[in-house]
Amino acid sequence: MLEMKKTNLLLALAGVAVLVAGSPALAQDAAPAPAEAPVAEAPATTEAPAPAPAEEAAEEGAGHHGELTVARMFLDSDAVVQSVMIGLVLASIISWTLLVIKLFEFASLNRGTDRFLEAFRGTRTIADMRRVAISDEFDGNPLADMAAAATEEVELSRQAGLAVTGEHRETTINRAQIAVAAVQSGLAKRLSGGQQFLASLGSGGPFIGLFGTVYGIMNSFIGIANTNTTNLAVVAPGIAEALLATGLGLFAAIPSVMFYNYFQTRIAAYGVRSDGFNAELMNAISRQLDKGA
Repeated sequence: MLEMKKTNLLLALAGVAVLVAGSPALAQDAAPAPAEAPVAEAPATTEAPAPAPAEEAAEEGAGHHGELTVARMFLDSDAVVQSVMIGLVLASIISWTLLVIKLFEFASLNRGTDRFLEAFRGTRTIADMRRVAISDEFDGNPLADMAAAATEEVELSRQAGLAVTGEHRETTINRAQIAVAAVQSGLAKRLSGGQQFLASLGSGGPFIGLFGTVYGIMNSFIGIANTNTTNLAVVAPGIAEALLATGLGLFAAIPSVMFYNYFQTRIAAYGVRSDGFNAELMNAISRQLDKGA
């Protein structure tokens, strides 16, 4: 019995050995797989920390480098500052327009006055003076209007039956002088058209621009407080935009002051010329009255 068990055990071992020897693939499958080398995992990408508000503001300010033009400063400025800039530019355009208009006005006025004086000095009677003064050629000329007013007063006195010569000569001349003074009183106002605007712009332009600058700098300091940085790249653009308003205010005011002073000189010079003509006119009328003309 024992020998039979040993025989069966030997047969079983022999069968297993035959199966293993006849199946190399099975042996390979049965062999334990070599341990694979651990694969190195790629390190996790470390995300850059979000830039702080101050860094963002600095980067934004640095973007203006090389691009901070006048147009860019205007477009980036606050609406209030933009309104101030636009108003100052329009006022400057108006002041330059007034300059051109008044230059042509004074040039035309002086040419017309020269022609009138030449024609007036060629007259021989009060009637001739009146004819020249009211002619269409000299319509609107201040000196012609003065001569027309004086000669018309003399003619009205004659038509009223008043004596204009002899002992009534002085009375007639006084009435003629009053008529001329009435014309002269409106001469300064006529020649001063636009002067009030130039004076207002010359005195108020810098303060209007300063208002825009103060408002713009106030916004810049508010931005500095919000970003907690004093980086020049952050501060400079806002301050430059604000200072542009002051620059425009001066750009509008300085020419206005110069134009105002120049035209005041021209107006005063023409006023002196009209005073001289007034004396010449009274002498001419007095001479004709003495002649009984």
